[in-house]
Amino acid sequence: MSSSVKTIFVFALGIAVVASCKREERGFRVSPPSAASAYMPITSDLRAGAATQPVMAAVYNEYEDNAYALSEGKRLYENFNCAGCHFHGGGGIGPPLMDDKWIYGSEPQQIFATVVQGRPNGMPSFHGKINDYQLWQIVAYVRSMSGLTNKNAAPGRSDQMKTTQPPNSVPTSQPMNSVVKPVG
Repeated sequence: MSSSVKTIFVFALGIAVVASCKREERGFRVSPPSAASAYMPITSDLRAGAATQPVMAAVYNEYEDNAYALSEGKRLYENFNCAGCHFHGGGGIGPPLMDDKWIYGSEPQQIFATVVQGRPNGMPSFHGKINDYQLWQIVAYVRSMSGLTNKNAAPGRSDQMKTTQPPNSVPTSQPMNSVVKPVG
């Protein structure tokens, strides 16, 4: 291979690396959001206390765009036995995490607060038991189960279940009523 061909090849390779798409970027060390901003979620307009209480701003969780963080969130979800109550997102003893009905809100800071503070009727508090960055990974995975995260980041379920698209890759659709056709 001649020297000029090698130079052109190296130059083209350099351009390809610099101009690669953001989807191929692999950041294993993503900074979690501030945990302090997630402790008092406001899920409705009804608030106790002063009428001028500030409304919480949304928190952006970078872990939702990171394939490694989502897979770690899934591992932690299993290891902390979240599947024991919520099963694998379909609900059981605890509410389902794959539908559009979220009692305490589906924003990252609201899910974080639910896990840290616990909720009445069964959700235990994990305050002091899980590091904040691990908790944000779990939050990202929980949101991925209902398709609320980046669809290009990672599948939201195990590899052995390959019959349909992962939950975070399913297109949004409106439920339709089924009509039973008369036999005859």
